[in-house]
Amino acid sequence: MKYILVTGAYGGMGKKTVDILTKEGFCVIALDKRTEEPAENVIPVRVDITDKESVRLAFEQVKEITDNLFAIIHFAGIYLLDSLVEIDNDAYRRAFDVNFFGAFLINKTFLPLLKKGSKIIITTSELAPLDPLPFTGIYAVTKGALDKYAYSLRMELQLLGISVSVIRAGAVDTGMLGASTDALDRFCDKTELYSCNAKRFKKIVNSVEARHIPPEKIGKKALKILNKKNPKFAYPINRNPLLLLLNALPKRLQLFAIRQVLK
Repeated sequence: MKYILVTGAYGGMGKKTVDILTKEGFCVIALDKRTEEPAENVIPVRVDITDKESVRLAFEQVKEITDNLFAIIHFAGIYLLDSLVEIDNDAYRRAFDVNFFGAFLINKTFLPLLKKGSKIIITTSELAPLDPLPFTGIYAVTKGALDKYAYSLRMELQLLGISVSVIRAGAVDTGMLGASTDALDRFCDKTELYSCNAKRFKKIVNSVEARHIPPEKIGKKALKILNKKNPKFAYPINRNPLLLLLNALPKRLQLFAIRQVLK
């Protein structure tokens, strides 16, 4: 039996991926802040990935189940949309804690259970390698940092025979799409600096997120990576052509285009 640790296992992408993995014969250790009852080949472990003691206790539980993890797959994350000069300080820190520090803490803590041939898969974002858009900066910066961390980790862990890959997902039909719409509504209501710009930006966000994919595709992509002997680093999926076009422009033209659309 091969064991796979999945964070954010009861969210949209995580849950569908767990279903796919168990059907393929893997046993999934499902980590999340809110868990469900155990199921066939699914072992729930409640954990706050941002809390060192909580992660330590989860490690002790997992160590009693197995001393060999075939893979760790990261789905835990939150979406924030705000201006970088108006965002609440605690919200700013929490974005880094969940989207970046949590993955670091899980990987560091569970490393003793990874062996030669094990894999780590980290879900970043299509925004990670792109220049951030206005008001998505905090999300893009955390995912960009996570993406860079993942590559640095790959450089190191290759020396131990462990591979690290990222899934750079575009819009996925999960609860986070609704969360992003709600976040944008709240931002439009509260911002004192960008009221007109925010309303126009909402139209852009809605058009971008209209082109979403089902979470099953992310699960299938993760399975594909697991089945590869030597997986590559980055696996993009559902990249938005308008974002790619904007990013292809020189930065001066990017700034000009955004000013024209959002002024």
